[in-house]
Amino acid sequence: MSQPVTTNPLVIMLINMTVVFLVLVSLSFLIRLIHILDPTKKKEESSVVTAPIPAAPIVVPEPEPEPATEGLSSEIVAAITAAVTLCGFSGGAIRTIRPLARDGWKNSGRALR
Repeated sequence: MSQPVTTNPLVIMLINMTVVFLVLVSLSFLIRLIHILDPTKKKEESSVVTAPIPAAPIVVPEPEPEPATEGLSSEIVAAITAAVTLCGFSGGAIRTIRPLARDGWKNSGRALR
């Protein structure tokens, strides 16, 4: 059989790193070429320039006065209402807000010790 070309680990490392680097660079060029030649990309019309339509401001309906809830401040209720509104529902979709009577975090902290 033939003799190995080199047994020096430094030379083997440099050869391997060079091969990996060349493969990464060639993949980068291939990705750029695909972006240039992409047939699914929409063609831009240079003659017609349209200004972007400004987004309509989110209209938050005035909250109706709610009965006093135990343990929840008005800031927490406002934050929950804002989160529900941002999810696409109306603020009137909230019927009640009740805190859960669970102490799972307390028990979890005790179990880890």
